[in-house]
Amino acid sequence: MSNRYSKIMVAVDGSKQAEKAFLEALDLAKDNEAELIIISIINKVELTHSAYAFSKIYAEEKQKIEVEMLKKIHDAKEYGLTEIHAIVETGDPRHLIGTVFPTQENVDLIVMGATGKGAIQQALVGSTASFVVAHASCSVLVVK
Repeated sequence: MSNRYSKIMVAVDGSKQAEKAFLEALDLAKDNEAELIIISIINKVELTHSAYAFSKIYAEEKQKIEVEMLKKIHDAKEYGLTEIHAIVETGDPRHLIGTVFPTQENVDLIVMGATGKGAIQQALVGSTASFVVAHASCSVLVVK
């Protein structure tokens, strides 16, 4: 079997859809002997609309995501993957997942859930998945 993908990026945000996407990405990375890049974006827009102080919310969210990333890396290693890279960043998830990191990391497949946690943001500006499908320079697998 020839390996179709060498770098697979999976977007996680703690939602059920993202967990399904993570499990799918594990299978694909293992089957393709590919590097797995696990990415989580702290949505800056949602943080700035919070009633709490930005720095406090940001620190709490970042710590929570970093703990989740360690769990994801552990799970990927337990699954048998050896090349695993994690990215935690703050900004616009659509732009960072859809254009910036796929180009920067030379990704050839993005795996993500059809919907995520940002229901308010989705209603206002459209889903992250729709944006990524429209703008990514590589293949995108949307998991339901």
